Amino acid sequence: MTGLDFGRFDALTFDCYGTLIDWESGISKALRDVLGRRGARASDDELLESFARYEAEAESGEYLRYREVLARSLRGVCGGYGIEPTDEKVGGFSGSVGDWPAFPDSPGALARLARRFRLGVITNCDDDLFALSNLRLGVTFEWVVTAQQVGAYKPSLRNFEVAFERIGLPRERILHVAQSLFHDHVPARRLGLASVWVDRRHGRAGCGATPPASATPDLTVPDLATFADLALV
Repeated sequence: MTGLDFGRFDALTFDCYGTLIDWESGISKALRDVLGRRGARASDDELLESFARYEAEAESGEYLRYREVLARSLRGVCGGYGIEPTDEKVGGFSGSVGDWPAFPDSPGALARLARRFRLGVITNCDDDLFALSNLRLGVTFEWVVTAQQVGAYKPSLRNFEVAFERIGLPRERILHVAQSLFHDHVPARRLGLASVWVDRRHGRAGCGATPPASATPDLTVPDLATFADLALV
């Protein structure tokens, strides 16, 4: 038993990066391309946790496009290794989002879920960068709410409130599906929104590319395929 009655829900909203797109492998590769030998001794998790700190800092102040958030995050990580990245390297890192792979189960699970639910995405990204990622997912979302459109980044409640306005359903008919406790489940709890934690890092220590946080989702699954299996019974 899942503890959730999926018949309650008409719409599913998803986080994208970390949930549908494997941003940790994408970020790690892009960081190593810049750091080269200087970062060779650092583990992927060390690099990701450093990235998470700088990204959260950049997203918490006055709104910046996500390309600039990535640029500042890269410069912060590189500074810890005594590196000043070139403008060319910064531009390449900021545009690397389109190269980040989808999790292998994401396209198939989304296609299955779309037969039963209306789908939306609430993502901390620019419109053009998300469009590149969406090509890897192979699904048409009925609602796409980006940080660029809102002028703010999750965990701001405004991103979810804009989604509620566009979806036009009572929030008890919406289920949010996400990996990040910090960006997604903490604000979902504050808003009374039911949520499913796709714990892509299950069995691995640390928080990876997201800052640590504490929240109690309504259901935890290890991947999107498992969620689809449960939701479509």
